[in-house]
Amino acid sequence: MSSEPPPGSGQQPPDDDPFRKQPPPAEGSGSPYNTPPPYGGSPHGGGDPYGGGPADPLAGMPPLAPSGRRTLARIIDMIMVAVVVWLITWGVGVSEYNVDSDDMQYGKSLAQSALAAVLYIAYDTIMISRSGQTLGKKWLGMRVANLDNGSTPSTQTTLIRSAVLWIPFAFCCACIWTAICGGWSYFDKPYKQGLHDKAAKTVVVVSTT
Repeated sequence: MSSEPPPGSGQQPPDDDPFRKQPPPAEGSGSPYNTPPPYGGSPHGGGDPYGGGPADPLAGMPPLAPSGRRTLARIIDMIMVAVVVWLITWGVGVSEYNVDSDDMQYGKSLAQSALAAVLYIAYDTIMISRSGQTLGKKWLGMRVANLDNGSTPSTQTTLIRSAVLWIPFAFCCACIWTAICGGWSYFDKPYKQGLHDKAAKTVVVVSTT
């Protein structure tokens, strides 16, 4: 006797991702590429740069998020995490390093950088792997998606994405790296990917929820 739920029961596998792109309709119902893709997306042509085949990876996904909106969401996230970093370092480090010593100041700076890197990476990784959204992205109606299937990135994928963005930011290049890494989306075609997106094979799309 089959254990599958009866047709129309509405049940889904527990690990089903609601954002995953749906398979094309059965043969005879028409090609999904002969009609406008769902959510107002548009084919970009050129095939999948990651070797996924000639089909447009964006077909069936919401439209790509505007780069300006992405920048504003990133600023919101940076401010929120920066406040936490400042509060922690102020609470545990001000009195300890309240001396006029280059070595002490260097140690304090290094500790702050390490803490910032850990908190930024943890924040991005936990939030995005759960829902595809940081708070900034959620408030501005965007989410991160896997380029190949539109699903929410895994923890491993999100960790790669976050590390590429935040480790250089915390230890050496700060705002310069953020401008280069995130600003790449303003010029990248056809997927509007930042360098961290390219490393993780993700895109940022408009959220439909």
